[in-house]
Amino acid sequence: MSDPDPIATVLAYHERTKHHPDRYARSLGYLDWANQPDPFRRYEGAAIVPLAEVPPTPEPAFNAIFRPTSVPPRAVSAESIAQLLYDSLAISAWKSLGGERWALRVNPSSGNLHPTEGYLVAGPVAGLTDRPGVHHYAPYRHGLETRCPLSADEWGALTEGLPSGTVFVGLTSIHWRESWKYGERAFRYCQHDVGHAIGAITAAAACLGWSAHVLPGLSDAELDALLGVADQAGPEAEHADCLIALAPADQPVTPDQQRAYRIPPSVVGRLSSAAFAGRPNTLSAETHDWPVIDSCAEAARCIGRLEPDVGHDRPGDEALAESAWAAIPARRTIRERRSARAMDGATSLSAAAFYRLMEALMPRPGRWPYAALPWLPAADLALFVHRVDGLAPGLYALLRGGDGRACLRSHTREEFTWRRPRGCPERLPLYLLMADEAEEVARTVSCHQDIACDGCFSLGMVSAFEPRIRAAGAWTYKRLFWETGVIGQVLYLAAEAEGVRGTGIGCFFDDAMHEILGLRDHAFQSLYHFTVGGPVPDERLETLPAYAHLNERP
Repeated sequence: MSDPDPIATVLAYHERTKHHPDRYARSLGYLDWANQPDPFRRYEGAAIVPLAEVPPTPEPAFNAIFRPTSVPPRAVSAESIAQLLYDSLAISAWKSLGGERWALRVNPSSGNLHPTEGYLVAGPVAGLTDRPGVHHYAPYRHGLETRCPLSADEWGALTEGLPSGTVFVGLTSIHWRESWKYGERAFRYCQHDVGHAIGAITAAAACLGWSAHVLPGLSDAELDALLGVADQAGPEAEHADCLIALAPADQPVTPDQQRAYRIPPSVVGRLSSAAFAGRPNTLSAETHDWPVIDSCAEAARCIGRLEPDVGHDRPGDEALAESAWAAIPARRTIRERRSARAMDGATSLSAAAFYRLMEALMPRPGRWPYAALPWLPAADLALFVHRVDGLAPGLYALLRGGDGRACLRSHTREEFTWRRPRGCPERLPLYLLMADEAEEVARTVSCHQDIACDGCFSLGMVSAFEPRIRAAGAWTYKRLFWETGVIGQVLYLAAEAEGVRGTGIGCFFDDAMHEILGLRDHAFQSLYHFTVGGPVPDERLETLPAYAHLNERP
């Protein structure tokens, strides 16, 4: 019997895991609290190097991180590595209610379940390690678990041709952490979370004056070997996602270097048989298998071939020159970001603030975080505008994808007006499709959730889909979700800068959203929803410092 077609497998998975008004994607239907996964992976027996908590600083300003070259680059050191991870993958606070306590993290996650694990691959760093190595980041301890040392020759081979001072951050996913709650649809949410983590890491890097570059040509097998997860199996296994190169922004990794980068075969060969330190902790006493996730994950593994449109030119940096964000500290914004649990249904945004948010979502050349993604943007936005001063309520479209207005317009309803709002900045491709009250439609399509209609606006990220996957490969399926997670991360932080809050919405009726837009085939699919507005605080919750628990242990 021939192997299943990987593209057919991921397309079938996507169709199977759609929510419908009369039928949600398959899950257990209840929460097995006794087996809720441990949100913190540890490698038991691995030596751990504690990292310093680096308090948020007034500089850089939030608008500066959109152009990393505007921030003087910091040298790689124990403090800069600690700050990078403290501002990207660390705990941001603890919440407490009725004797229960749970951690929040800088990088958001669907259901606060955190399937994404982070790794640092670096050379010798004074104060941390005297030799190159592969390290797992342990957010509970805010420390690095040393898993495998590298020789000087191996580190030289890994960084050959790259700028001096380059370090790498690798990401993996544990699908069980999401499928415990969300069942078969969980693979999608894991990929959203990878995108959020990419956005968080690149933001933290920009605060250090470092540029970030996802390396697109690596196979998952190479990453498995480098990160030491190749021999993991079962529901709690980690699955390699991507490797990000971080370098001083004034001497960044070039597009050609980004496209050409490979892990040397000699390094892959040695690490494939190396003894990585530590044993992964058990996350749940019992797990539940979801074979459809396993099949999709296997089909979506990257074999190391570049997508046809990878490597589009980045001709130069382009800042987001918004004086409104020039006085807002970036690191404070990053660490104080929270997901709103409910919106107040009353807060409105000024048109100027709304346009700032939309401009921040445009993938301009050289801009954080889109310069990190070395493929053409795929996602446009369909917006339900509720409370924006000076804008009529209704359905709008922001065209940020690589296929342009003509392609999306040719797939949507003929009666849409495609009219630019009065006062919209000339270079912002925002269009009014239909003026009408959109609150009930937004609530209904987002699984009847009030949070989608009680904010200032909500949206669906509508991505170029089946033709793109067929042209580029099944692994593109994951990368489309990564892009939507990156967009969500920018929305989270930009909303925070504007004094409001955002929340990602993974539960929506897929085809109902397509029907609203008039999408009749799979050329475009809505992959992620989001809402922005005035949050309703929960006065019952007590907030505790991020790492106070370290002082509580005997």
